[in-house]
Amino acid sequence: MNAPDSEAGKGLKVLETGPDAAGQRLDQWLSAALGADFSRNRVQALIKLGAVQIGGKPVTEAKRKMAAGENVSVDMPEPEPAEPRGENIPLDILYEDAELIVINKPAGLVVHPGAGNWTGTLVNALIHHCGDSLSGIGGVRRPGIVHRLDKQTSGVMVAAKTDLAHRALSEAFADHGASGDLERAYSALVWGIPPRMTGTVDAPLGRAADRVRRAVVPEARDDARHAITHFTVREKFGEGRPDTAQASLVECRLETGRTHQIRVHTAHIGHPVIGDPDYGQAFRTKANRLPEPLKTLVKSFPRQALHAGLLAFRHPATHILMKFEAPLPGDMQELVRGFRNP
Repeated sequence: MNAPDSEAGKGLKVLETGPDAAGQRLDQWLSAALGADFSRNRVQALIKLGAVQIGGKPVTEAKRKMAAGENVSVDMPEPEPAEPRGENIPLDILYEDAELIVINKPAGLVVHPGAGNWTGTLVNALIHHCGDSLSGIGGVRRPGIVHRLDKQTSGVMVAAKTDLAHRALSEAFADHGASGDLERAYSALVWGIPPRMTGTVDAPLGRAADRVRRAVVPEARDDARHAITHFTVREKFGEGRPDTAQASLVECRLETGRTHQIRVHTAHIGHPVIGDPDYGQAFRTKANRLPEPLKTLVKSFPRQALHAGLLAFRHPATHILMKFEAPLPGDMQELVRGFRNP
């Protein structure tokens, strides 16, 4: 393996493969060539982003076999911080003690640092608020985090402040409350009115074609993960009116906790979450046929209308059953009022 032979510009690193590269996977070779700061996972992410070129052409297959004498250029990202730093970001704290903290997360707040969001996250806020008590709890990138909500989903979250709390809460979330008292309920404003007031969606989830989204997949697929969502219709809007004005406020309770589970499952049964940019695209034109001012309200709603309204768990130290609720945030309340009185 040869050292970088030039720096073709800011952030661009150019390398040439030596005889030892022949037959190696691109991600394997490139991770070794770039050094300890670039793990194989990080290199794979760069490849997927199109940041790696061989012979002047982008390569997006991490498993591509290398040959000697190839020119490989990498559009290097800005250096990542070694670990998150505390930032004075306001927190809506519902409860706090020496073991844990419960917050009402606003929509728009990313839970932990990652690609494109190395600052301004809930983790940065927790480090500032909790100080050294979070050090080492749950890993460098995700100190204290035992579960997550999507960036644009609001609602109740708990974070651990000690190893004891982190272990106990992580176990509770890992088995989704099957062996304990974990309870989670979400409010979702969805398009249309389900035919039944209560129901269950039992459909395995796996990666979609773009590898970021999730989709209902055959159970036999290698990446299929068991997923069950129970729903109850709490309020119906627009019964007897044109279909475009119909919507429902639905409570969803999770028996499993897969990525995007509620959003995928509601879309799967034909009632996607209003405002969902990933799973509700087929329903976007419905807003065009709504009466004003509801039409403008729906079209300008900046996120999926999903809120984690209830979280209950047994305290890891006292073993007392604790229950926390957060009302619908203002933007969802306004949307509900709009459908009540279109």
